[in-house]
Amino acid sequence: MADAPALRTLGAEDWRLYRDLRLRALADSPDAFGGTWATETARPDAEWARRLAPTPDTPSNLPLVAEVRGEPVGLGWGRLDASRPGVAALYQMWVAPTHRGRGVGHTLLEAVIAWATSQHAASLELSVACGDTPARRLYERAGFTPVGDPGPLRPGSTTLAQPMRLALRPRPDRAAAPAPPSHRVGD
Repeated sequence: MADAPALRTLGAEDWRLYRDLRLRALADSPDAFGGTWATETARPDAEWARRLAPTPDTPSNLPLVAEVRGEPVGLGWGRLDASRPGVAALYQMWVAPTHRGRGVGHTLLEAVIAWATSQHAASLELSVACGDTPARRLYERAGFTPVGDPGPLRPGSTTLAQPMRLALRPRPDRAAAPAPPSHRVGD
């Protein structure tokens, strides 16, 4: 059986690792992210370090790295936005091609769902490129459903992205949120 991924939160000292993973993700899957490799490579080192530096809103951020035998193979970032109380978001989700289909994405997603729930978020939101992709299937298996119409992945992009939402706790106007479907390992 393949090694299970270990997750850890990225700290300020991990900015180079974060930068390298983010750039790998953008180079590997340019149509999966709102950012671009060209824009991100132009960022100075201080900006990469600032993203992971402790701030008063640090509990509102969960930057994760997945590692297998010490090798970084995945990235995911959970975030609470003060302007949208009760809503958590998942950004920058990516798994290295060498480790896809081995449960790394599932493990990252479950960790962000657990974190968002612990932060008392009512829902977790994300955006995924349209189409029948492994990422879309992973999110659907976890119980995410489309909300609203797809829109451009980023300004000027012809790739469309579908906003999706997972209810984490009952809303006051509902008796209970539907139970998420059982999860398969893999992505």
